[in-house]
Amino acid sequence: MTIRIVADSTCDLPAETVARYGIRIVPLYINVGAQGFQDGIDMTREEFSRRLPLFPAHPTTAAPGPQKFRELYDSLTSEGATHILSIHISGRLSSAVDVARFAVQETTSTDVTVFDSRQLSLGTGFLVETAAVLAAQGRPIGEITASLNDQIKRSHVFAALDTLEFLKRSGRMNGIAAGLGSLLQIKPIMTMYDGKPGVVRVRTRRRATERLFEMLRGVGAIERVAIVHTHTSVLPSCVSGQEGSNLMAMFRQWT
Repeated sequence: MTIRIVADSTCDLPAETVARYGIRIVPLYINVGAQGFQDGIDMTREEFSRRLPLFPAHPTTAAPGPQKFRELYDSLTSEGATHILSIHISGRLSSAVDVARFAVQETTSTDVTVFDSRQLSLGTGFLVETAAVLAAQGRPIGEITASLNDQIKRSHVFAALDTLEFLKRSGRMNGIAAGLGSLLQIKPIMTMYDGKPGVVRVRTRRRATERLFEMLRGVGAIERVAIVHTHTSVLPSCVSGQEGSNLMAMFRQWT
């Protein structure tokens, strides 16, 4: 059996990892007003970060239609795939997993398993990489999905927001609350664990950094740590440690 792995562009895996395991990426759309951009194709992450404060309308994201998924599944079948594992950002955050499931109903070329990562960014990316490694070893689909479900229980994402401006623009926080939060130097830390989003509120950037390290220590022994930052390339992308929890600390501006 030849199992191929599909993921969406929110998984944030490095290009070399994607290429090494032949992972196929479905780009989500970034919509700015009437314009739509394919994530990572029509607009790079660097360009998005640079243009974000200047967009005339607050950007939103959207999953592609089921036809995009079907075309990719059929393409992988023509390359010899006998089973496809399609792993996507948490269904609590995006419709991508539901669109993929709808596409599977009309895919007759091969068997497709759609998997809700219950995570985001490299929280999903670590799962995709694990699936690709196990598939390359010839493990059956049931063993792979069981390993992913086990890994989800050990995976945490923490994200420190440096500004409330983009929460205000998105409509998730009104202007008065955002202004008060900025005045008080509120730095919310967004969390994601097993499909459950949360928030921790702290004051000042220094305290946010300290709290992130406290949260990191709180998950116990560390298996892997990845750090993603919107505006720098000097931080390590992954640090390996002893067996335990997976954690990604994201220092980025969420939209």
